[in-house]
Amino acid sequence: MARIVGVDLPPQKRVEIGLTYIYGIGRARSNSVLVRAEVSPDKKVRELTDEEITRIRKILEEEGEIEGELRKEISMNVRRLIETGSYRGTRHRRNLPVHGQRTHTNARTRKGPRRGTVAAKKKSAAKT
Repeated sequence: MARIVGVDLPPQKRVEIGLTYIYGIGRARSNSVLVRAEVSPDKKVRELTDEEITRIRKILEEEGEIEGELRKEISMNVRRLIETGSYRGTRHRRNLPVHGQRTHTNARTRKGPRRGTVAAKKKSAAKT
């Protein structure tokens, strides 16, 4: 099993797709890494040799900005926005959409499930 940057890559997948399991690597970056490492993107992860894995690992370490480092940088950016009191920071603090989407309807992913306050009041009033 190939382990790169602390992530186990799925052995049954193609290398091109397997690399996307690493946080911060998408299809485009995966393909560019494979071209630089001279590895066929059609190979399965289990078919990779140790030499190919070390070449991929070396290229990813040179580029940086993946997994823990990237997560840390993103969280620091969000924390900075919150501390400066910017509009985007207040949206992050309140767990509301940050990029100008409407919230009167929709935004359920960010806001969470609907609160049934009106329905709960009617039920409690009817019971008493």
